[in-house]
Amino acid sequence: MNIFKYSKQVVSTNFPALTHENFRIYWLGQCVSLIGTWAQSIGQTWLVLSLTGSPLLLGILGAVQFLPITIFSLFAGVLIDRYPKKQIILITQFTSMILAFTLSALVFTHTVSYEYILILALILGFSNTLDMPARQAFTIELAGKNDLMNAIALNSATFNLARIVGPAIGALIMASFGAAWCFLLNGFSFMAVIVSLLKVEVTPYVRKKISDNNMIKEIKDGLKYIAKEPALLQTIVMVLIIGIFVFNFNILIPVFAKNILHQEAKIYGLLMSALGVGSLIGALMVSINSKSGPNMKILLRSSIIVSLTLILISFTRTYYYTAILLVITGIFNIWFSTTANSTLQITSKDEYRGRVMSVYSLVFAGASPIGNMFAGLTTDMFGANTAFLLSGVMTIVLIALVSLFFKLRQATNKPQPS
Repeated sequence: MNIFKYSKQVVSTNFPALTHENFRIYWLGQCVSLIGTWAQSIGQTWLVLSLTGSPLLLGILGAVQFLPITIFSLFAGVLIDRYPKKQIILITQFTSMILAFTLSALVFTHTVSYEYILILALILGFSNTLDMPARQAFTIELAGKNDLMNAIALNSATFNLARIVGPAIGALIMASFGAAWCFLLNGFSFMAVIVSLLKVEVTPYVRKKISDNNMIKEIKDGLKYIAKEPALLQTIVMVLIIGIFVFNFNILIPVFAKNILHQEAKIYGLLMSALGVGSLIGALMVSINSKSGPNMKILLRSSIIVSLTLILISFTRTYYYTAILLVITGIFNIWFSTTANSTLQITSKDEYRGRVMSVYSLVFAGASPIGNMFAGLTTDMFGANTAFLLSGVMTIVLIALVSLFFKLRQATNKPQPS
């Protein structure tokens, strides 16, 4: 009994979001579902390469899946503000489950083709366009404002743990039974989050019905709202900078491992794992230290630390020092992204939160191809070590300029004493 009381006290002190029954139920469902998602990811990658033998076609598949987010994210934000988020997420999760079962059936019946996978990926992209910002905006309804940052950090911890466990389970299943079973597992894993959503009881915030029902006007209103709120605008600009110059590890790390460290695929895997471990540690650290809440100083400090680790990586020539620096990078990447997400949700008015989070999703989705192009070009022209150096320097310079701009803007707009 004493152990039970002590455990309960530890949870309520360090992970207060879990004391909210609604969040706890939903979070447990997500824990199961995300493992299935990552298991499918590795299975789908292997399946496409087996069918086509083309890295280009694999890249096109990824682009197709993210294309709807880039085009329709702002419209999704309007819908999220209009309708209950729980209902939207139930629809998107059910859609994703059907898609996973469909892909599994195609592989089991030997009728699968690259074209079918492309169509399923496009439909999943449309589903995710609604699902991603809706889930983010739903968190505050589950955990409340006071424990929001803790809830987001726990979601990040779950995501990064699943990123480690899911591919391992997927690889084991694929090696033993075939890729179809990965997709079947993912389909069943969605049932966990669907059941959890059905058990959750929240009072949703739904905007009062508007007379003109003009989506374009609502998008413009959302963008104007962000532009007028310094905390929102500065956070989104910083997310764009970090998204372009920092979140390009999938391009830089394999080339750095091969050409600079002169190592094989095994060490590349170790370096990516180091980044994942750092992300998991960072998420747990943010969870435990979330009582102070998000603020701009944390965003600035974490972005500068990440930039400095990239600069230091450019000078390393041993994989163990690189791995240590990537763990640190992972920690402060999560610290930055969790603080940014919390800042946007807490600062936003209820009636604008869906649109604000849709812009956040759009910025992340849009920054990725730009960042990958920057990383690819600089690596090709100057080498991976110089690409790391340029990424770090560009981030520091741009973050400093953005910070200076908003300080000057605040000073200019400050009312003068009469």
